[in-house]
Amino acid sequence: MPEGMQTGAPSPELVWNTINGFVRTSALRAAVELDLFTAVGEGHTDVPALARRCNASERGIRALANYLVTIELLGKTDGRYHHTPTSAAFLDRNSPACLAETTRFLSHAYVMGAYDNLAAVVRNGRTALPGQGTVEENHKIWVEFARGMAPMMKPMAAPLGQIVLNGARGLMRVLDIAAGHGLFGIEIAKQNPKATVVALDWEAVLEVARENAEEAGVADRFQTINGSAFDVDFGGPYDAILLTNFLHHFDPETCVKLLKKVRASLAPGGKAATLEFIPNDDRVTPAIPAAFSLMMLATTANGDAYTYRELDQMHREAGFTRTTIHPVPKSPHQIVLGYQE
Repeated sequence: MPEGMQTGAPSPELVWNTINGFVRTSALRAAVELDLFTAVGEGHTDVPALARRCNASERGIRALANYLVTIELLGKTDGRYHHTPTSAAFLDRNSPACLAETTRFLSHAYVMGAYDNLAAVVRNGRTALPGQGTVEENHKIWVEFARGMAPMMKPMAAPLGQIVLNGARGLMRVLDIAAGHGLFGIEIAKQNPKATVVALDWEAVLEVARENAEEAGVADRFQTINGSAFDVDFGGPYDAILLTNFLHHFDPETCVKLLKKVRASLAPGGKAATLEFIPNDDRVTPAIPAAFSLMMLATTANGDAYTYRELDQMHREAGFTRTTIHPVPKSPHQIVLGYQE
């Protein structure tokens, strides 16, 4: 039975909670903007103290904090609020795993606006956003994406680096397509001191990646190419090419076209590494990768969440001899390696 399939008696509560799902999103964003979770972690645990720390009204703080307790993002004992394991790990800015900026990006007015008339999107089969949606050329949203999504992507970088390198420690060149924050290529440079990474993205986005490379201590082995992956010359040959969270923005024909260009830029024995939300063939499991398809419908002209069977077919049409799939621990993502043999 697919995950989330309801059993037992009909549930009006499920309908009520779904109708009011926007409140959940708005409450989390408000708490992040007010730094409420950080304040709780600092020891401001009652309503008056939180109101002072967050520069907010006591009435407002009481309503918001109590709501967060009802959705298990805070706890409450004897009138005082405290962290849950989730809020302590992911919402307190003093935590190294904090996703506060990710929350701000994913609840951005532009992103949320893509769902304003979802029925029309479904009728038309494409985003209602202007042009090509989020993949419009040089879209300013990607700078915010690079900064906002880095905390969520960071835990996936080390496993991807290990899978791509597979123990390799010699000289190698790696191309990171649509690099964004650059963390995936940077991680390979950290794991292999002899690896040089070339990040490809729009110039404004590359500034974020350069900052991260400098902070990671690999700036001397970090190069950039400004422009669209479909238009610029990749150079090469490369020992590995990264396609992280990119193919899902396009239709299969466009993906095959790009994968052909990727394959032509690989050295003999090289590999392409695609990180994606990959649903099962039933397209309703696992829940997060399956749900991602609707996000692509709302925000792109032709994107989708592709199954491994579909990604394998794209790679083979592009000339790759075979692919393998690798789960990322504690993540809804998986990695598909395409081999140039």
